[in-house]
Amino acid sequence: MRFARFMSLFGALFLSATLLAACADVPKAPAEKAEFEATDDPLEPMNRTVFDVNDFLDRLLLRPLAELYRVMIPPGLRDRVAGIVTNMKEPVVFANNVLQGEFGKAGTTLERFSLNTTLGGAGMWDVATGWGLQQQTGDFGQTLSSWGINQGPYLVLPLFGPSNFRDAIGLGVDTVMSPWGYIASIGGHGTEMRFDISSMAADGIVRREQNIEPMDALRSGSLDFYAQMRSVYRQYRDKQLGTTPTVGMPKFDDFE
Repeated sequence: MRFARFMSLFGALFLSATLLAACADVPKAPAEKAEFEATDDPLEPMNRTVFDVNDFLDRLLLRPLAELYRVMIPPGLRDRVAGIVTNMKEPVVFANNVLQGEFGKAGTTLERFSLNTTLGGAGMWDVATGWGLQQQTGDFGQTLSSWGINQGPYLVLPLFGPSNFRDAIGLGVDTVMSPWGYIASIGGHGTEMRFDISSMAADGIVRREQNIEPMDALRSGSLDFYAQMRSVYRQYRDKQLGTTPTVGMPKFDDFE
């Protein structure tokens, strides 16, 4: 069920984006053509529209909810919630570590998940880091990169924000890979749907609350917020993947 939903959604997205990319006008002037190729954003008109909608929803709904969450929930309890959200992602990190052949990282991730789930109260406390087990990264976009798959054009996803074709596929596969939806589905389709909505909302609010100030600074200091976010996302992703940033890309502070 989850895989079928992902495939149908991605299929529609991929078809629409491919048609739009084919219709994109490539500049003729050498300087403009070079800039067009460097940004690798042939879907920019569509991306800007999606970005504007996302930004409107963020200012209208998500940021106020994140502020309310910060005001209503004390810092200690927010840390516990964030710990649970992070711990729930560890099985997907583990699976991608294995798929990338990073068996040392996979072992560390498995140990972290075991310790934090048991001694750490389902992840409320990060016991594992205190024992020298540092948090690892791993998603299917990274896995595809390790397999030599090119990232493809820049893509702004509804609600999820900056991405690219490879990472959009990775996001969908990670969703299918996560075990928690399958466990929730034991209670029926309604339980699975409620779990999907609540887990996505919790993850979104936690991450948005953690980034209220960085996002405000980024928006207020940008002449072109869209272009700034595109650059920041690519720098952050290059750092995760350990790849060389795009030549000529402006430098910004790390932002997640």
